[in-house]
Amino acid sequence: MEAFDEIYDEYANVVFKYLMSLTMDPDLSEELTQETFYKAFGSLDRFAGKCKMSTWLCQIARNSYFSYHRKEKRKHSLAPDKQAISTINIEDEFIRAHNTISLHRIIRTLEEPYKEVFYLRFFAELPYQQISEIFGKSESWARVTFYRAKEKIRTIFNKDGKE
Repeated sequence: MEAFDEIYDEYANVVFKYLMSLTMDPDLSEELTQETFYKAFGSLDRFAGKCKMSTWLCQIARNSYFSYHRKEKRKHSLAPDKQAISTINIEDEFIRAHNTISLHRIIRTLEEPYKEVFYLRFFAELPYQQISEIFGKSESWARVTFYRAKEKIRTIFNKDGKE
């Protein structure tokens, strides 16, 4: 149990940052971080050591994130179509978040693996070595893919002009 506490202390921030890059929601990221470590604790005996611990944990986090989205999608597809009344001034919120939204819209147009590599490097601040381990590719592949993702984003940004 002490060893697992040490693992948590060492890697919780990395997992949280990775999930923040995917969710952009601190509460959800914290919840998924806890779920990730719960799942990791239950399957620690299956960790073969073929990759870094942080890579293994990020893979579990990624799977937790996708599971969460599948559940949410089912929940929303079963829910009646009602519009929630928001107390947030939408115009003010839009002005405050415009640049972030624009960037995320552009990123969402990217095909895989560019989108995920960009998220991992830019938002989660993972080193190229860890990104390469997640994808099972070389470190130079991760560097080139990130560079190409940046170039694609720059091209779309310049083409749209208004972004």
